[in-house]
Amino acid sequence: MKQAVSSQDAPQAIGPYSQAVRAGQLLFLSGQVPLDPATGQIVDGDIAAQTHRVFKNLGAVLAAGGRSFADVVRTTVFLADMNDFAAVNAVYGEYFTEPYPARATVQVARLPKDARVEIDLIATFE
Repeated sequence: MKQAVSSQDAPQAIGPYSQAVRAGQLLFLSGQVPLDPATGQIVDGDIAAQTHRVFKNLGAVLAAGGRSFADVVRTTVFLADMNDFAAVNAVYGEYFTEPYPARATVQVARLPKDARVEIDLIATFE
């Protein structure tokens, strides 16, 4: 059984997908880019500011699903430029504590709305 999860405090999906889906004891969050949910626009600022916005969006969806960053077991970080890795990593470290989630980080050719960073994640209910 699967159930869609959404939050008004995060940007609404810009395609035919859910912000998150709970399946059994797992909550799968779709990738979030640094969109301000009030305006639908990419936030101003450097990569750190954009990464904080991504985490605010993810946090809102996690909360709607009854989870927090402490419940995250897996993330994927998509970067438009791998030169942003250190700055994104510094912000990323502010949201997680040990044991840290498993993670992959990849550089991609392009992200939705020409964002510089997108992050998706999986949280557990166990």
